[in-house]
Amino acid sequence: MPLTIRDLEPSADIDLLCSWLHDDRAKFWGMVEKPREEIEEIYTWLQEQPHLAAYIVEIDSEPVALFQTWDPEVDELGTFYDRRPGDIGAHLFLADTPTRKGKTEGVMDFFIEEVIVKAGARRIVVEPDATNEASLARLDDYGFKRGPVVQLPHKLAQYAFLDLP
Repeated sequence: MPLTIRDLEPSADIDLLCSWLHDDRAKFWGMVEKPREEIEEIYTWLQEQPHLAAYIVEIDSEPVALFQTWDPEVDELGTFYDRRPGDIGAHLFLADTPTRKGKTEGVMDFFIEEVIVKAGARRIVVEPDATNEASLARLDDYGFKRGPVVQLPHKLAQYAFLDLP
């Protein structure tokens, strides 16, 4: 299973993003109803920010995941929990494709090693929607420890943390 990672290219990846983010299972990302032009604008802006980044993970050249990182020292999301030096925030979206089925842990391991560990992070912070049971169960299974439930401006979030070796 050859895994690769690349920076998201908003204009080149807009069809892929829309195919994922317009799907009902992506409702927690809040973009199901957004027009493609707005999604491209959002990700173009995101990629221009020094404290944010978006990546596509591929298996055998097929995109299987969208990962985003954010710096808790800069991003507003970092003000809603007890930050620690070495924290890095992450969002993840896993494609519902046969290529990715059964490989979730490997995809997450790969992303963590290639981006998070290489950035020198000591802890990963995530804040999925508190009602997204599928995501929370996946994070629990992976070893994340749940923290506070926080009302953010756009959602009720369940913070969770993964200490890195």
